[in-house]
Amino acid sequence: MNAVLLPYQQRWIGDKSPIKVCVKSRRIGLSWCEAADSALTASSSKGMDIFYVGYNKDMAEEFIEDCAFWAKNYQLVASEIEQEIFDDEKKDILTFKIRFSSGFKILALSSRPSNLRGRQGKAIIDEAAFHEDLPELLKSANAFLMWGGKVVVISSHNGNESSFNELIIDITAGKLPYSLHTIPLDNALQDGLYKRICLSTNQEYTHEKETIWRNDLVKFYGDGADEELFCIPRHSGGSYFSRMVIESVMIDLPVVRYSLTSDFALLPDTVRYQQCLDWLKDTILPLLEGVTEHCYMGFDFARSGDLSVLMISREKQNLVRETFLTLEMRNIPFKQQEQILFFICDFLPHFQGGAIDARGNGHYIAEVMGDRYRGKISEVQITEKWYQEAFPKYKASMEDKNIRLPKNSDILADHRMVIYEKGKVKIPDKRIRGIDGGFRHGDSAVAGCLMWWASCQNNRPIYLPDFSTL
Repeated sequence: MNAVLLPYQQRWIGDKSPIKVCVKSRRIGLSWCEAADSALTASSSKGMDIFYVGYNKDMAEEFIEDCAFWAKNYQLVASEIEQEIFDDEKKDILTFKIRFSSGFKILALSSRPSNLRGRQGKAIIDEAAFHEDLPELLKSANAFLMWGGKVVVISSHNGNESSFNELIIDITAGKLPYSLHTIPLDNALQDGLYKRICLSTNQEYTHEKETIWRNDLVKFYGDGADEELFCIPRHSGGSYFSRMVIESVMIDLPVVRYSLTSDFALLPDTVRYQQCLDWLKDTILPLLEGVTEHCYMGFDFARSGDLSVLMISREKQNLVRETFLTLEMRNIPFKQQEQILFFICDFLPHFQGGAIDARGNGHYIAEVMGDRYRGKISEVQITEKWYQEAFPKYKASMEDKNIRLPKNSDILADHRMVIYEKGKVKIPDKRIRGIDGGFRHGDSAVAGCLMWWASCQNNRPIYLPDFSTL
């Protein structure tokens, strides 16, 4: 027997967070399942009033009709739909209401009231991206939380500069402790959306019909498909970090470069080790002496072509992570990179943890570091999912002035290489030339992000990749 609600609808209703937000595809039945939950909540003696805020009359009327449908099917004692006028100070607003025997009600408003203050219960803000003043509306709704109320925000996107998209970015960055659900069309299809459509319209389901239906829908939306169906705000693009934000956290901190010729790799192991050790004592050791704070490391590995970049921060008393050492290595053999990392991390008395790009050849360095500093190294398989999780938090650290980076044109250029494209953070395949004439590929931006990631991990040893995205 089919469940009435699809899995993504069940997960949404099952989330009892005080504030939950959903960015979704159009017409996947999320408001419908929210009506189901609202009817149960308002009918319970331990429930609360429900205030639904849509941006037009049709939305309000459709929601209250859905609530009436659920009340009937739940066999709840409820009144018929009532209409009344809500005095919003500036204008009269038509509302729709259902009263329950519990004493609670569901009130659906035909447009945004200027003030929800003085009311108590659960606020549902539907198609939030299309409201005129979402921040002010949220400010009013959040007052419901003081007495045990809840706030629900549901919407498809309306451009990457909308207040709703800013809300999503802040949640992703960890600035707001809200629960976030993302339901693009393909996720809804995986959970049985088209099968339910066929069931409701008395059609026979086949996978081939679903594929045709999906493709036709994408063609129908055309250029708007990404935003309307796949939760990607339109007009997304450009550098992820603004120059102003990057420069605001840059101060005079050392950047050390270590580059070797190909002939170095042909020298005997003992000679290479001693030459590198001499360089470490002369160049790196003076930068480590006197560092007593907790330290964190981020390392983006490369053997040839791109740079290996090591960034080490110390956590100041005000919790700002100051990158007191940035080391850029070009054409350095594996064993010497290992030697350098061991030398630096062994010397620091309060080395707390690090994160290392463990893809490809970087897996060797990550593994030996993990063996030496057990429980302190995150071996990071950098996937698209990791980018989407880590970079918003790294960006937030800059916006909040919780990190300090070297004032350096190459590091600025690396961070400016990170772009925001179709709603996702990425580093394009192109290379740029640095001050030393060699190629760069956003290396210090990745190392800095890994460093910040490590400082937030509470010494968790492994970040497991999402193999479904590989």
